[in-house]
Amino acid sequence: MKTILNGWLKEEKLKAHKTSKEEVAQLLKIIDRDLSDAIVHGLSADRRFITAYNAALQLSTLALRVHGLRTNPNKAGHHRISIDALPEILGKDHQELADYLNACRIKRNTSDYTSSGEISEKEVVEIIGEVKKFKTFIIQWIRSTHPQFLPK
Repeated sequence: MKTILNGWLKEEKLKAHKTSKEEVAQLLKIIDRDLSDAIVHGLSADRRFITAYNAALQLSTLALRVHGLRTNPNKAGHHRISIDALPEILGKDHQELADYLNACRIKRNTSDYTSSGEISEKEVVEIIGEVKKFKTFIIQWIRSTHPQFLPK
C-alpha cells in the first residue's frame, strides 16, 4: 500500500475495509441519484453544484472501498482524505482531478456554511461533466482491477 495511505492508516484517518458487490451497487445508486438530481433546473445552482459534488465524493469513496479502505467517521476531514487518496489509488495522473475536486469541496463548504448564490450555472455544468467522466473511469477501473465487485 502507498506511503501516504499507510500514514493515514497509522493516524486512524483510514481504516481497513472489506467491500462487497452489494455495497458497490448501493454507492453507484447514490451516485446515479445525485447526478440525476444535479440536473434538476428548479433547484438553485448552489444546490445542484453541491449535489454533483456529493456524487464525486461518493465516487472517491467507492475507489477507497474497492481498494480495501474507508475513512474513519470519527476523524475530521473525511471529504479531503477521500479526494486526496485518489492519486494514491488510481495513479499520480489523477492529481489534477483531486485538485479540481478539492477546489469544489472548498466551494461546497462556502455554499453550505457561509454564503449562497456564489456558484454559477457554468460551474454546475462543469462539475456535472467532470463527475460523469469520473464515473465512467471508476467503473472501467473497477472492471479491470476488481471485477468481482461489479455485476456480470
